[in-house]
Amino acid sequence: MRATTIHAPYDIRVEEVPDPRIQRPGDAIVRVMRSCICGSDLWAYRGETAVEPGSRIGHEFLGMVMETGSEVTSVKPGQLVVAPFKWSDGVCDYCVEGLTTSCEHGGFWDDPGSDGGQGEAVRVPFADATLVRIPEELAPDTHDGDSRLLDAVLTLSDVMGTGHHAALGAGVRPGATVAVVGDGAVGLCAVLAAKRLGAERIITLGRHEARAAIARKFGATDVVPERGDDAVAAVRELTRGQGAHAVIEAVGTEQSMGTALRIARPGGAVGYVGVPHGSGNALDLRLMFDRNIAVRGGVAPVRAYIPELLPDVLDGTIDPSPVFDMTVDLDGVASGYGAMADRTALKVLIRP
Repeated sequence: MRATTIHAPYDIRVEEVPDPRIQRPGDAIVRVMRSCICGSDLWAYRGETAVEPGSRIGHEFLGMVMETGSEVTSVKPGQLVVAPFKWSDGVCDYCVEGLTTSCEHGGFWDDPGSDGGQGEAVRVPFADATLVRIPEELAPDTHDGDSRLLDAVLTLSDVMGTGHHAALGAGVRPGATVAVVGDGAVGLCAVLAAKRLGAERIITLGRHEARAAIARKFGATDVVPERGDDAVAAVRELTRGQGAHAVIEAVGTEQSMGTALRIARPGGAVGYVGVPHGSGNALDLRLMFDRNIAVRGGVAPVRAYIPELLPDVLDGTIDPSPVFDMTVDLDGVASGYGAMADRTALKVLIRP
């Protein structure tokens, strides 16, 4: 089969790799119908994180079950499924508590020795606990297949679930004023999540006009293009000097976290899902103490959220598919990485 591999900074290739095979009774083999490039994939692409040359890459996918191990009972060949960005066993203490990303036996798709999502097929460990069925009629090769809806479901593998996690961490509630720091795919999905949870006012911080348009479509009421002190002043002006009840941090830098804390209203909370890079000194504990600001977040346990979010995607209550603004096949994956690195694409959809 063909799959995306990374060999060095800016060196993405699509190569022939061994076909996945059932290795344990709980495994399933999934033929990938949709995958995508994540902003976190760009760290390896730019050389900001070390990689083993030739390793697989990609952690978001959905597709059709082709084969299952002898102990798999929840899915069978021919069914459509979506996978979260980390597999989990479903039975350890953390999984039972809903924190599937801390599963004692879990792992990420592009961990060393595992399959990556940006290829033609993937071996899925713990298939019963990891995979979530989606309606077969969504398959694009069926008479009633809805390609856009399938794209929307793909966001549940990461960005929509991660945006939802941030909104929960920030304590978004009906009537709240929410501020979202970051206009990447996760930040935009956080806008959609905040709207879904009943936020009355949603202020998004970002300077890209095309992304601001998506944010407004998703429910943003205000857009603040400034950064740093100017952004803080703008949010304060919009909120009568008080700040936002709930702030979502979806970048992960020292500046973004610092901004998030400073625009939070006293008694408010920051929900953070931007993977920290260069943000070790961002938390001002004195400011948090004086204003009673809570900080909650981390790696999103999206497997726990898919059953809740999937019905709203299927019935059109939410449609995260506009975050995909470029589509490629496997041969175009390298150009997709380049477009995201150059910020000419927001999020690239891959149709193998």
